[in-house]
Amino acid sequence: MLCEHLGRFCQKLVRRRPLERRKGSGSGLARCLSTLDLVALGVGSTLGAGVYILAGEVAKDKAGPAIVLCFFVAAVTSMLSGLCYAEFGARVPCSGSAYLYSYVAVGQLCAFITGWNLILSYVIGSASVARAWSAAIDSLTGYHMSRALQESVPLRVPFLTSHLDFFSLGLVLLLTGVLVLGARESALVTKLFTGVNLLVLGFILLSGFMKGRLHHWQLTEQDYELTKSESNGTPSLGPLGSGGFVSFGFEGVLRGAATCFYAFVGCDCITTAGEEACNPQRAIPLGSVISIFICFLAYFGVSAALTLMVPYYQISSHSPLPEAFLHVGWPSARYVVAVGTLCALLSSLLGAMFPMPRVILAMAEDGLLFRALARIHPRTRTPVMATIVSGTLAALMAFVFELRDLVDLMSIGTLLAYSLVAFSVLVLRYQPDQHFSKNEKAAVEVTEIKLGPDAGSQGPVPAAGMAGTLRSLWSPESSGPSPRSGHVVYGCALLLALLLTVLSLVLAQWPGRLVSGDPVATAVTGLLLLLIGGLAFILWRQPQSPAPLRFKVPALPALPLVSIFVNMYLMMQMTSMTWAQFGIWMAIGFAIYFGYGIRHSLETSEPQPAGPSSQTRL
Repeated sequence: MLCEHLGRFCQKLVRRRPLERRKGSGSGLARCLSTLDLVALGVGSTLGAGVYILAGEVAKDKAGPAIVLCFFVAAVTSMLSGLCYAEFGARVPCSGSAYLYSYVAVGQLCAFITGWNLILSYVIGSASVARAWSAAIDSLTGYHMSRALQESVPLRVPFLTSHLDFFSLGLVLLLTGVLVLGARESALVTKLFTGVNLLVLGFILLSGFMKGRLHHWQLTEQDYELTKSESNGTPSLGPLGSGGFVSFGFEGVLRGAATCFYAFVGCDCITTAGEEACNPQRAIPLGSVISIFICFLAYFGVSAALTLMVPYYQISSHSPLPEAFLHVGWPSARYVVAVGTLCALLSSLLGAMFPMPRVILAMAEDGLLFRALARIHPRTRTPVMATIVSGTLAALMAFVFELRDLVDLMSIGTLLAYSLVAFSVLVLRYQPDQHFSKNEKAAVEVTEIKLGPDAGSQGPVPAAGMAGTLRSLWSPESSGPSPRSGHVVYGCALLLALLLTVLSLVLAQWPGRLVSGDPVATAVTGLLLLLIGGLAFILWRQPQSPAPLRFKVPALPALPLVSIFVNMYLMMQMTSMTWAQFGIWMAIGFAIYFGYGIRHSLETSEPQPAGPSSQTRL
């Protein structure tokens, strides 16, 4: 009896959503966004605090001039995930993004984890950008606003800000009202401010290369001591590291890349607008790839210009670009930078707030979050309750929290979501075609029953059958995917994800032992690589679905596996405090899921069997 109840419980955790959109699901949203709107949304949400503030912090304390390599690694990681998003956007043009994709391919529990982490990422992203906007205004006023607030409403609580930020609170609530007005209006505002932002970034890039010095990429101990003596040992001076271009070594590049990944979250923002895009099968793949490429060029160019203008240890953590122009003798240029900063942060804030209610809407429609959050306004056709609740939560976090320490926490949530999307692409590409009419589906099921072993029978397999099964791992008998090959892919993909996670942990914890040739570390790494290579070969030999799509991820299974590995490796660069905060957030999420979501899920009809070969309901 206990085993029966446990089996039913586990079946609930792996229930999967239909690939096709449910009747009435999200039907109230307006299809009004073009490819240009999605590109502007992706670029606007990405080119914000990262390019104006984050670049200076990472260059000063973690990477030095190699900040350009940090953004390159982060961009490649994001592009790998963006290609996976693009295929799913062409396959499933619905709201929900990574949440929906993992629900279709993996199951309900993984989908909730993905959606819950996306909410975390968007809330922290929105609140941190609002705080950055407030800080930019404060610097333009000579910091009078922050001084007045610290004197009138000071806070002396750990992990909270030093003063209540009423400006950030009001800004987030104002933009929440803009989002309630409609998707078209939000996209128009985003395009306007993104255009101004790109013009200012072009000015910064050209100015930096004109006024920069290549010597700043080759700084030595003598340069550092001279600067230290001239500045009278000011505490604002950052560390030298080892000097040169890669000042903090390859480890510093990886740590910086893990933080810089915070700057590349636009592709997920684009895919959440699947039900509001006019032609999602074309617009989402194009919008994802183009926006990531534009953002990489901007990040790479601006970070290079910044470190050429100013020695990396002298970069200001709070306002790096305005102080850089003061350093090169162009004080008037700081006002141009200020305009760009405000426009970039405003479009970034809108871009971070736009997808948040769409993910909440998708989860509420599925019953995993409270159903009241799924209400759509009849006139504006926006998720009004989800927008108000998420905007209020982001406003309160910006009001009382010092969010700079939570950036890595947001990166963990995003990296985990990206990994699940890559896993979902890997699984679904090798499954039998799920787009059947009811008559076609019945005919296929009858055919599979007649085929005997190919139907994936659950009875004991004789010796000859076992040998045939093992032989089919590297030499499948059919040219198209079958339920058996689907099970093989699902099992291999799960093992590969686990082995890649272990490999990432080994590489992150034992880098010195591997470089020195430690036999234990070398043997463990070699064994992991051997197992990963063997499982990847088995995956490669399985037949793929011939279903036509507007866009498909190239080089399967290599590209999704590389994406999963890089994402996991960057996650292993996070501190123990960040992982502890992540554990607290997940504990809150599990309380909601097991207390409400698992009982109110719309997938309450007869549970689907675990594994990808179960037929998708229509």
